[in-house]
This record gives sequence, structure tokens and C-alpha cells, in this order.
Amino acid sequence: MRLTRRLEAIAAYVPPGTVVADIGTDHALLPIYLVAKGICPKAVATELNAGPYRSARTAVHLQGLDGKIDVRQGDGLRPLLPGEAEVIVLAGLGGNTIRQILAAAPEVLAAARRLILQPMVDAGDLRLWLVEKGWRLVDETLVEEDGHLYVIVVAEPGLEKVTDPFTLEIGPRLVEKKHPLLPAYLNKLMAEYQRVLKALARSRSPRAEDKSLEISAKLTRLKEVFMKCQ
Repeated sequence: MRLTRRLEAIAAYVPPGTVVADIGTDHALLPIYLVAKGICPKAVATELNAGPYRSARTAVHLQGLDGKIDVRQGDGLRPLLPGEAEVIVLAGLGGNTIRQILAAAPEVLAAARRLILQPMVDAGDLRLWLVEKGWRLVDETLVEEDGHLYVIVVAEPGLEKVTDPFTLEIGPRLVEKKHPLLPAYLNKLMAEYQRVLKALARSRSPRAEDKSLEISAKLTRLKEVFMKCQ
């Protein structure tokens, strides 16, 4: 069974022998791969809506893994019991949505040993929240797939040494390892900030002016980091 590059990168961060929970599992591709390959002895796969939930159950059944992958319907981490899954995967959602899901189930979150998160947007907000809540960023990577750039954040309980909001927005581990895709990622961030600046330019409120100054300062720092990556 083959996974996409994005899912392959996520799977590589799952420690062998652990029980994984894939939240918003879609067709349960990740848990099926992890269990079929013997990386995980068992897994939990969750979906909120009935259609995707049935699709996941069917996929697991067709692979003959009903006894090893428990497919559940429910919202966020609520289908899980505390300590039931050592590794929690949340992929393909916005960073602030991921943050809300984690915050809504504190007992389940507190019992987890590792989080593997793939935010589509707002990765900086998610990193900052994790650090404030006692999680350290053990690793990060970038994956390019079908013209899209995906960031993957791996966190474990502990004290994060980097607390600067700007560095957390970029990704401290990405900067430290000088990830080969970091320049492309920085370009993406700069383009997003440029769009925000254009939108703010149409407003004459004092708040918009303050925000423009803040964004301009971030753009300057991003360009400095970008030049160092070349």
C-alpha cells in the first residue's frame, strides 16, 4: 500500500510499537498503513460525519484489520479515553482548528506522548499555543506534493527552548536544520503577508495602520532569514 508524500512523512514520525489515533482519518489510509506494516500494534481512527466514518470502516474491513483498527464517529478527541492513544495525529486542518480540538479534550491531551500535526494554515499560532501549554517542538519538516507545501510539526511534553513568537511562526526546527524547502516556505509566508498588507491599505482606521506596521516589520525579518538561507 502506498501513501502520499505527506502521509509518508507523518507515518515516519510514529514511534514503532505505539498506539496511534488518527483524528479525521478520511479513508483510514494512515492507520491501515501503520498497522499493516507492523509499526503500530493497533490504532484508533475517528471521523465526525457519517459518510467519511462509513468509508473508513469499509476500508479497514476490506484490509481485514477490524480487530486492530477501531473506527469511531465523534468530534475531535472526544471519542478517545485518556491514555488510550500514545500518539495523536491531526492533519489537513487549520492550525487554529487543531488548537481548538486539542484544547477541548485536556485529559486526553495530557495523557499523549507525542503529537504529529499538519496544519494547512496558521502554523505559527499553533506552535505558540503548544509552547505555552508545555509542549516542546521535537522536530518539524516540510513536504512538497502536487505543487503544495505542507508543514509537519512534532511535539512532545516538555519545555521548548525557543519562545520568540517570530521564530515560532517560521518554525525553529526548520531554521536550525536549514531545511532545503525553507526558502520556498518563507516565500509563501511573505506572499501571505503581502496580501494582508494590501488589504490593510484599503482601511484608514488607526488599528489597520498599527497592524500594517507590525506586518511590515515581520516582512523585513522574514527577508533577513530568507537571505541567510540562500
